[in-house]
Amino acid sequence: RHLKNKKDLGVHTEMFSDGIIDLVESGVITGKKKTVHRGKIVASFCMGTKRLYDFIDNNPVIEFHPSNYTNDPCLIGKHDKMVAINSALEVDLTGQVCADQLGYMFYSGLGGQVDFMRGAARSKGGKPIIALPSTAQGGKVSRIVPRLSEGAGVTTTRGDVHYVVTEYGVAELHGKSIMQRALAMINIAHPKFREELLAAAKFHHYVFLDQSEVPYRGLPYPQEYETYKTFDGVQIFFRPIKPTDEEMMKELFYSFSEETIYQRFMGPKMAMPHRELQHFVNLDYDTRMAIVAIVREKERTKIIGVGRYSLDKTTNIAEVAFVVHDDWQNKGIGTFLMNMLIRIGRDRGIKAFTAEILAENKRMLNLFYKTGLKVETRFEGNTYIVYMPIQ
Repeated sequence: RHLKNKKDLGVHTEMFSDGIIDLVESGVITGKKKTVHRGKIVASFCMGTKRLYDFIDNNPVIEFHPSNYTNDPCLIGKHDKMVAINSALEVDLTGQVCADQLGYMFYSGLGGQVDFMRGAARSKGGKPIIALPSTAQGGKVSRIVPRLSEGAGVTTTRGDVHYVVTEYGVAELHGKSIMQRALAMINIAHPKFREELLAAAKFHHYVFLDQSEVPYRGLPYPQEYETYKTFDGVQIFFRPIKPTDEEMMKELFYSFSEETIYQRFMGPKMAMPHRELQHFVNLDYDTRMAIVAIVREKERTKIIGVGRYSLDKTTNIAEVAFVVHDDWQNKGIGTFLMNMLIRIGRDRGIKAFTAEILAENKRMLNLFYKTGLKVETRFEGNTYIVYMPIQ
């Protein structure tokens, strides 16, 4: 039902069932844009009801081929924008997938999972996806696990896994370190299992022993504040910061000019070690919130700007701070980040924002005035103390 608004999808698969019938009859599946077997639904076999078998009988749109043809990763990879979606019984913190065993008990066969994962990875614009619920047995068991169950085999290796999806989000694993993988997998596990998984990750030395537990004890990740906006023809993704952003935040800091560092930290700063980065990326999404601006360049994502606030609950006033990479300044990104924080602050009933900025930082002062808020300033030493009611 979630595909009903799509057009001209194509199908190349090992097997299909009744689900495709309505999509074909409604024009969602046409195969018009397939780069191989255009206009055809290609499979090795099908299983379903009598309605399905009546549908395929003498249907020129359907082509069946042997599995050694349909499952050939090289053939699969010839399809542009091939999206391969496979399921799993459990996935460990490093990204290893088990799809056919419950411990020593075999649940199913290997199937074509590895073939289609590798084929989609070869495809131009393709996406190999593992999708599974975060829990099993009515929520009693996590399907994101520290290690695969004893006896369980590896269906798909961590090197072949690109995206793992649960109802709590997407873990993008390809090309990531073990620490980045572990944190990404913990972030898509059910919240009630996250502290346990983090403890296991520390025990196995997948993450730093001082890795913060703050994100797993605060409010849930606020997905409602994810959005896209285009600046100078480039689409930028804005979202709340995540613990997995530590490496990108580190890269952002070391790419700043001396002036940008001086303005943001109100003085020279030469290093940004892990212990400080932890404070920036591990938030409770309650008293501390941050929105990052992300761009994708040649299959690589990077953070180009951050806006954040820290709330004093006794006064209900939050201090805000911003920084945008030198190459992306003067494009309106800082103003957009500020407006996002204003929206979040209003949603959460925050009384006002404050900021402390250097006297020479006129661009930041102008950013505050652009919001349309009432801006009150007080000059102390060489800094402005800014107060902005937001309700």
